[in-house]
Amino acid sequence: MTRRGLVGALALGLAAAATGCDGDGGKPKPGPSPSTTPSTTTSATSSPTTSPSSGAPYTLRILAGSELQDMQPVLEDVRKATGVTVQLSYTGTLDGAQTVSSGKADGTYDAIWFASNRYLRLDQSAAGKLLSDTSVMLSPVALGVRSSVLGTLGWDPAKTTWSQVGAAVAAGKLTFGMADPSQSNSGLSALIALASAFSGAQAALTQDDVTKAAPALRAFFTGQKLTSGSSGWLAQAYQRTAQGGSGEMLGALVNYESVLLSLNRTLPSAGQLTVIRPTDGVVSADYPLTLLSSASAAAADAFSRLTAELLRPEIQRELSDVTERRPVVAGVAPGPGLGSDRRPELPFPGSRAVADALLAAYQNQLRRPSRTVYVLDTSGSMKGARLAALQQALGQLTGAGGNLAANGFREREEVTLISFADDVKWQHTHQIPADAPQTALAAINTDVQSLSAEGGTAIYSTLEQAYQLLAQQQAATPDDRFTSIVLMTDGESNEGASADDFTAFYRKLPAAGQAVPVFPILFGEGAKQQLQGIADLTGGKLFDAMTGSLDGVFEEIRGYQ
Repeated sequence: MTRRGLVGALALGLAAAATGCDGDGGKPKPGPSPSTTPSTTTSATSSPTTSPSSGAPYTLRILAGSELQDMQPVLEDVRKATGVTVQLSYTGTLDGAQTVSSGKADGTYDAIWFASNRYLRLDQSAAGKLLSDTSVMLSPVALGVRSSVLGTLGWDPAKTTWSQVGAAVAAGKLTFGMADPSQSNSGLSALIALASAFSGAQAALTQDDVTKAAPALRAFFTGQKLTSGSSGWLAQAYQRTAQGGSGEMLGALVNYESVLLSLNRTLPSAGQLTVIRPTDGVVSADYPLTLLSSASAAAADAFSRLTAELLRPEIQRELSDVTERRPVVAGVAPGPGLGSDRRPELPFPGSRAVADALLAAYQNQLRRPSRTVYVLDTSGSMKGARLAALQQALGQLTGAGGNLAANGFREREEVTLISFADDVKWQHTHQIPADAPQTALAAINTDVQSLSAEGGTAIYSTLEQAYQLLAQQQAATPDDRFTSIVLMTDGESNEGASADDFTAFYRKLPAAGQAVPVFPILFGEGAKQQLQGIADLTGGKLFDAMTGSLDGVFEEIRGYQ
């Protein structure tokens, strides 16, 4: 495939990555059959120069990061050479790590392929589940600075450090978007790189390093104006605004180098990003293709053929051209858009406890707090199991019953619940304090458990009231928060304002109002077309709870708030 021909594949890959978890709500779909345990080990440094012999056709079930959708053109070439069809099921890196650690991947998948295994390998419960891994390609997490903004900062992109970036953000000269570290490997890698650089850590990151870096990190995250649960959606949101859509135009984007370079191919000149790999170091994704210990002997054989083919120089060159990632095989030059000067790798946390403490600090102390309105359909169709599922899902976010969700409500957060049917039944706002949040969390759960189902469904009218409420809250307390609306409904709007009415209402909102996205949840007999239209209009994203659990979707949305 020529480089010109690859542009279309890249653009499709970027869009697909942005929606990689969308169709299944971010939850992996299981493969067809269980398997038995082999005992093989492969090397990450092998680089065969000829194609391995094609063996028996085999479909390898791989749980993978959503950004790997851009690998499809390469994997099709690999299938022709080896007979191995790769069946990718997409999830976020950290959610995928949890799937492996919990044992849910055993027998369902033959292998995993995430951006990195480093967080997973900190979990002792996962130690016996990974049989071997082979690094296939590299992409450092970098900073893409809008070229017009770069000129005002006076930086030389080849000599810029994280300290310079931090100083510019703290001085109010630079805003940026970054994925949530609790859901996305690019966000986690960026957070670790910043903590390492700001603390001056020379070895594995410790709690003392995190404490030392906290003031600089807190100042840095005042400039974060966009968050997301995936690196792909983050890029898509920047792209939409750069092309004239809703949202705040950011000065920079923190993401994989490969995503930033691919994104540039779709952007107008005013939105073009200059990719900066800070000279004091980066944290890179190395995309280790990893055989699970539960895989069968046949799967292990197919895995060996697949990895050998992926490491052939010809395929490594194709990988770099198609995906903008860097080859791992010595002697294979990176694609023409990739700089050849090296950057040191910054240290990763030395234990799971340090990594989790850093994530907790980010959520509760370092990042900007959030303001969210939950618009909850309690029409008659929600009676019974559906209402119970909603109460359980939201209850878990409060830690009710001792079952605190991993992405539960955070300290310093403002949460408004609106119960609606053919009109708003009630609305309550809760402030979760930084100290002793239990009382506020219990009050939210009390409201949730009081929900009752009756009446019709007035989606658009209620959304208009939610926007009006947010405007009042922002006017009353002009603080700096991530602001969004979550809409959960099992039906279609059959009362009140129409879709056209809502569109006209939304377009008359001031810029601050139009910057608030709606994240609809498709549930029950929800009208997908209506909900997708709401997400598209407001710059949100549709989440599907029809093929996955409602509580899982509510947790996934937390990455976007």
